[in-house]
Amino acid sequence: MNKIIAASCLAVAVSAFAQGFGGQQGQGKIEYSEKFADLNYAGDRETFHTLDIYLPKETKDAYPVVIHTYGSAWSMNNMKGSADLNTIGSALVKAGYALVTPNHRSASDAIYPAQLHDLKAVVRFIRGNAAKYKIDTSFIAMSGFSSGGHLSSLVATTCGLEEGKSGSVTVDLVGSLGEFTKFSSCIDAASLWSPPTDIYTMNPINNFMGSGTYEGAFIGAEREGNKDKWMVASSPYYASEDDPPIIMFHGTKDQVVNPEQSKELYDSLKKHNVVTELVSVTDGTHGGNEMYVDENLNKMISFFNTAREAKSQIVEPLDTAKVDTSATDTTVTDTLDNDSMQTRLPSNWKQLAHVGLVGNKLVAFGNGGEYRCAIVSMNGSVTWRGDFRGALDLSWLPSGTYAIVVSFPSGIQKSLKFAKK
Repeated sequence: MNKIIAASCLAVAVSAFAQGFGGQQGQGKIEYSEKFADLNYAGDRETFHTLDIYLPKETKDAYPVVIHTYGSAWSMNNMKGSADLNTIGSALVKAGYALVTPNHRSASDAIYPAQLHDLKAVVRFIRGNAAKYKIDTSFIAMSGFSSGGHLSSLVATTCGLEEGKSGSVTVDLVGSLGEFTKFSSCIDAASLWSPPTDIYTMNPINNFMGSGTYEGAFIGAEREGNKDKWMVASSPYYASEDDPPIIMFHGTKDQVVNPEQSKELYDSLKKHNVVTELVSVTDGTHGGNEMYVDENLNKMISFFNTAREAKSQIVEPLDTAKVDTSATDTTVTDTLDNDSMQTRLPSNWKQLAHVGLVGNKLVAFGNGGEYRCAIVSMNGSVTWRGDFRGALDLSWLPSGTYAIVVSFPSGIQKSLKFAKK
């Protein structure tokens, strides 16, 4: 009997702890027109791989979407039903955004990067089921509180990266969960609430359910002597110039995650000229009501609206009349891959910056080195973004029409359209 009572008390304590890390649910109630509950995004029967979708009350054919992840110190795997629904979630749905709240594996289910794989699978699931759930994939954003903010920051800063490396440690940043692995897991913006970002430098959170820290349980190793393992789980480490816009909210009196965590990511993003904003909430605590006042919620909405508008301006110039096709006239010699297909480069190719299409291959030459590429579907969603050298195989793309933007090391950008049959 004593064991039963002890177990019951522990369960209550864990639940209370998780709720504290999950943010305030608010006094109001989220209002929505339709809810899709317990959708499995990984193709298995696991509860920790399910999500809910809430659609706004205003009827539309499709809605831009924000994926909001709960906080739990990476220790809970079924909290989507209490993911700040009546504060952050309510504000997003009221502003016309579809809201997705996913579960993810806890540290006791699997260590990092499993949780990152989960959230990237969520992004791909949303893209793959856009028509079914009325999602406008021209804008997909992440949001998260505490450890959910940490995971969201990693989704935002690792777009296009297959691996994370630090010293002798290498981790897979993409994963292979679900049936939509050909879809992009990149996002268009993020809002982070009281997030750990560089867990190697943050104040450790002691694990009251066992020895060590919650970070150590998440990584699978405590900090001392394992810097590289902790670095590959820290978003400032991945910051680069092609990261999406990110806004952060952090209380000056956060008693769990020190405010310097948001400042560190903010500084890293500014260094790479990424659009970012840091809102320091005076006397704000970790998940306290003062964090979720209308002023802050409205700032989040305004930030997302601005990011949507900015993205539409980027996609707009890719009209047929503005397509650069100069590369298609060029002939020089260079083996593109193991196929027999070859082209020839002119003698002055290093001074040129050209792109073209040869069958289902994108060919780029000029300035040498690696080229950055973004492939955007005609509805505005980023299908793929990453680096390549010489040629890029596009045969894996689903049938459709795409806008392709290639950035050269010199800073020159070239664009064209590609119809995949």
